[in-house]
Parts: sequence; C-alpha cells; structure tokens
Amino acid sequence: MVSKLHKIKTTNMFLGLFLMAILILSCLSTIIFNQRNNEAIAQQDVKTIKHRNLVIDLGNGVKTNAQLTFPAIGEGPFPGVLLVPGAGPADMNYTAGINAKLFWQIAQYLSERGFVVLRYDKRGIGDNSTIINNNLWTNLTYGDLKQDAEKALNVLLQQPEVDAKRISIIGHSEGGEIVTRVATDNPTKVKNIVLMAARIPNPRDVVYYLFVDLPLEYANQVLDKSHNGSFSLQEASQDQIFQSMVGGNTSLILTQSLPNNIGYININTGLKPMLEKKFENAFEGSKCEPTNGPCPIYLKSLLGLKPTLSIIDNVSSSTGILILTGQNDSGSPVQQSFLLQQRLTELNHPDHTLITYPDLGHLFYPSSRWTTESGPIPKYVLADLYAWLEAHSGLSRSSVTTSTASTLETNTTINH
Repeated sequence: MVSKLHKIKTTNMFLGLFLMAILILSCLSTIIFNQRNNEAIAQQDVKTIKHRNLVIDLGNGVKTNAQLTFPAIGEGPFPGVLLVPGAGPADMNYTAGINAKLFWQIAQYLSERGFVVLRYDKRGIGDNSTIINNNLWTNLTYGDLKQDAEKALNVLLQQPEVDAKRISIIGHSEGGEIVTRVATDNPTKVKNIVLMAARIPNPRDVVYYLFVDLPLEYANQVLDKSHNGSFSLQEASQDQIFQSMVGGNTSLILTQSLPNNIGYININTGLKPMLEKKFENAFEGSKCEPTNGPCPIYLKSLLGLKPTLSIIDNVSSSTGILILTGQNDSGSPVQQSFLLQQRLTELNHPDHTLITYPDLGHLFYPSSRWTTESGPIPKYVLADLYAWLEAHSGLSRSSVTTSTASTLETNTTINH
C-alpha cells in the first residue's frame, strides 16, 4: 500500500514538473514572439529615406510641384538622379495605374541605396496624372518639355545633398529622347544618361507607327483569319485591343468611310487609308481635346526634330549610356534599341550598355506584343538599373576611372 502511494506521489510530482515546464516554455515563447514582433514593427517604422517637397519655377509665371528624396543617414553629398517622364499627362510619380507609379518606385529604390532623386509634375499636371491647367496642357510644345527638364536639372544641382559632379538623368519613352538632348547641351552637368523604352526614331515616324503601322500589323496577324488581306467588320468591332489601337468604334468609322462594304474590310485599300487620314488630321488645327490623344500644337512641334539615332552622335564620349528595353514594347520596339546600340558601337562610344527584357512592355511590366499593361516594375529591372548607376556614380569599386574599367563596359549587351 505504501509502495502504491509512493508511486502515485512520484507520478503526480513528475506531472506537476512537466506542466510547469510547459508553462515556462509557453511564457518564454510568448516573450520571444512579442519581442520579435516589436522588433519587426520597429523595423517597419524605421525611415530609410527622407524627402523634401519643392516648387520648380519653369519661367513665364509657370510653376510645378516636385519632390526630392535622399538617404535618411550617411554622409553626403550623394550622387543625384533626375527623372524625366514620357509623352502624355504625367505626375511626378509617373502614375500609370493603381499599382503602377514608375518614378515613385524608382525614386524609393535608388534613394534607399544612396542616391538623391528629383522627380516633378509635368506643366499643367497634378496628382494622379490629372490635367489641372487645361490651357498649359493644350498649348504644350516639345520645346517646353526640354526646357522644363533643364530647369529641373538646375534645381537638382542646387540641392545641398547633391554632388554636382555625379549627376545622372533617367528618361522614359519621350523622356529618353529629351535627356539625350539635355546631355548634349549640358555635357559638364550630366555624367550619365539612362534611356528606358526611349523614343529612338524620328518622332513623326513614331506617331505614324502608333496611328497606322501598329493597327495594320494587328489586322494582318490577328484579324485576318483567312489570310486573304481582309477581316470581318463585326469581329473587329468586338475586339477591344483593336478598338483601343484605332481609337474609336471601328464598325461605325469604316461603315461611314466605305458605305458599300459587305461586312469585310480590305486591309490595304480600306483600313490603311482611313488610318492615314486620321494620322494627318491629328496634326491639323489648333483645338484639342486632351482625352482624344496628343494635341495638334504638340504634334506640330515634333516636325523637323532629328531622331535620337542621329543626335546620339553629339553626346559626349565621357557620358555613360544605359539602354533598357522590354522585348514586347509596342511603343518603342526593341529593334530600335538594337539600332541605337549598333550606332554607338560604330561611333566607338567608350561606355554604353543595352539590357533587354523578355515579356516586358513599354512600362516595364509583363505585356503581350499588342498591349501595354501597367503594374510595379519587377525588382530585377530595378536591380539592374541600380547596379549600373552604382558602378557609374562612385558608389562601388567597379567604377574605378581607368581606361581598362571603361573598356570593360564597351559594347555590352545583356539579354535577360
């Protein structure tokens, strides 16, 4: 009987110790979890960058909002970066959709890693790429855009956090064409340029491609299911991609243009003349409805401009050039970037790099051959951009200024 009581007491004692151990471990786990959770929250609250809101005086009483972002800690001055947007209404974030704020994303990424970045609203444009001054926007010219970029460049140079000897300009689409001209006219101010989906051919030819050639390609390759040079008017009127390309109700437009059609439209004799007429009309007159596309005053200002392929000759040989292009870019076809790369090689430009990305479209987001989708820029694109700028802005050992290091960058082409 005593033996049984002893066993019961021993069992109860071990059970108590076991339960106590579980309780202690539970408390420790809770403490550790709470500590890690608090650390995670604290890390989220840590600000890695600072910003300062600015107002840029563009001249003639025109001003626009801008923002400067820079590292939260570290000894400056830091290398500076100016962001220049492409055609169309664009705010400082370069908002192209709910989750697509290209310049905001680039500014955050670069400033977290040691760069001062300046971005600005286009004249007449406010938050979410909204037109807030219709008069400014409808009378905008290409010369205004270039001048505004140069004004912004001078503002960047004046900021105390910026090393004026290490300035890079990043331009997207039309912005790529603009920064090439800015670098040509300001060789002592600009150390590097980055051309993202840049407009490379003659600007008028680019507009013609978007108005005429691209819809014709789509009609031939997608709508012409019988491969006889024509397509169904009914099917075309229900094709949203084609509708967006031609900018209107295809069925109504073609019916009015060709009242004797029998339900099928010949691509060369029916569609092409209609598209060419629309292209010519876009350059006429002075009135503008911003929602209907580029304004005539702006389009007229493009006439006579030399292509980037030609003006690249005038960029200083001491200026580093990075070209980034999506292989599914319908706005700036990748073949144009190859031509620019070939031209730079022909000129023996000592420092140029081309990187192309499969499946990415004009906004550096996965897109088809015919559409331009919008969304966050993939991290690998941002990493490539940063790595190149790091090496060309004195932030890494790979930027040693010797002829050997410069030669290593020559004629570099990377296909991801």
